[in-house]
Amino acid sequence: MAQRVTLRRRNPYNTKSNRRRVVKTPGGKLRYLHIKKLPTAPKCGDCHIALPGVKALRPREYATVSKREKSVQRAYGGSRCGQCLRTRIIRAFLVEEAKIVKQVMKA
Repeated sequence: MAQRVTLRRRNPYNTKSNRRRVVKTPGGKLRYLHIKKLPTAPKCGDCHIALPGVKALRPREYATVSKREKSVQRAYGGSRCGQCLRTRIIRAFLVEEAKIVKQVMKA
């Protein structure tokens, strides 16, 4: 007959935050191993792809890691990907150029 396995936490319900797996301990007993939720990587605010160079962690774990693991060394580092930042810079440059051309045409 199979060995009985008792819960190690007080939550008895089969919820997303209470997932568990049966493991065998070095002593030969079966025990529940509670599984943490999988982290998702931060996404770019414009194109919604995962940001390269930024660790995928659970929200609370970002408090314990260093700044260099949460962002990359450029403007909008942990917020936008490189491609979207490039298009933003080009767009801003072209808008400024259009303003200058408008002023020249007016003069």
